[in-house]
Amino acid sequence: MRNFKELDIWKESRILVKDLYLLTNDLPQEEKFGLISQIRRCVVSIPSNIAEGSAKDSQKDFLRYLQISLGSSFELETHLLLCIDLDFLKLENTQIHLITLERIQKRISSLIKYVRTQI
Repeated sequence: MRNFKELDIWKESRILVKDLYLLTNDLPQEEKFGLISQIRRCVVSIPSNIAEGSAKDSQKDFLRYLQISLGSSFELETHLLLCIDLDFLKLENTQIHLITLERIQKRISSLIKYVRTQI
């Protein structure tokens, strides 16, 4: 069992959760059960799957949860880009979150590569 609370990627993704919850408050209310819900579920999934995977007994299981977390991050990126396309969010207000998300994606990918070497 790993201590997920010591993982920088988990800490950074928790900050992104808070930031995107605040950002989604600016989306139209008619998106409450659409994009707002999807964005919030995706962003929460990132640190949650890292934490859940860290409790698994095998590196193979941990790897699986890291891959789920990475998938959620790409899904989240798509939702944010769609919000920009639909003029729900401005690129300049979203760019910092997209940069943070890209950094998180790279770090999860690096962790996945490392865990693969341990299998």
